[in-house]
Amino acid sequence: MDIIEFFKLSAGEWFSQRTIHNLISGELQAGKSEVNVEILEKTDPTLIKLCAQNHVDSSVTELIGVKISWNGTTNNELVKDTGSTMLIIIPNSDDLNQGKLLQDRGNGNSQKISGRYIMGSDDVLTLITQSEGLYTEERFWYLIPNLRLRTSVVNRPHGFTLASFCSEIRRVKS
Repeated sequence: MDIIEFFKLSAGEWFSQRTIHNLISGELQAGKSEVNVEILEKTDPTLIKLCAQNHVDSSVTELIGVKISWNGTTNNELVKDTGSTMLIIIPNSDDLNQGKLLQDRGNGNSQKISGRYIMGSDDVLTLITQSEGLYTEERFWYLIPNLRLRTSVVNRPHGFTLASFCSEIRRVKS
């Protein structure tokens, strides 16, 4: 599977359950979310704008834009967790299994995040993003087309580290 096939398979509505572990304090959190993954057209104004801000030609054939939005809760429905992010995947010209990642969190913050991706021969996608004081590594894979798993490690300043595990089930419409 290549990166384009991976994201096309990701399109749709998902139910996500996650466990988050603070590796310093030992605190555990549980949460659930409704997640929507949408493949963006190359004519999408937000995609074009993010590409332009990063000096990327949005007409590149292999480029793929993805909008991910979520609505969920953490800690037994006490804390709301909603938001969206846009990813632009830009494969290397000589290797579609590796490339650049642009991210716009869509939260009104002008800071854009860049990173890279690696699509492994085992069909596991690794996204690595860094910004000032933040390092995130996420791994995604499918057990079957409608069941996706995800792990992440987030390192923040002052030794603050979170690890999470998510299982995501596609909402199938009859």
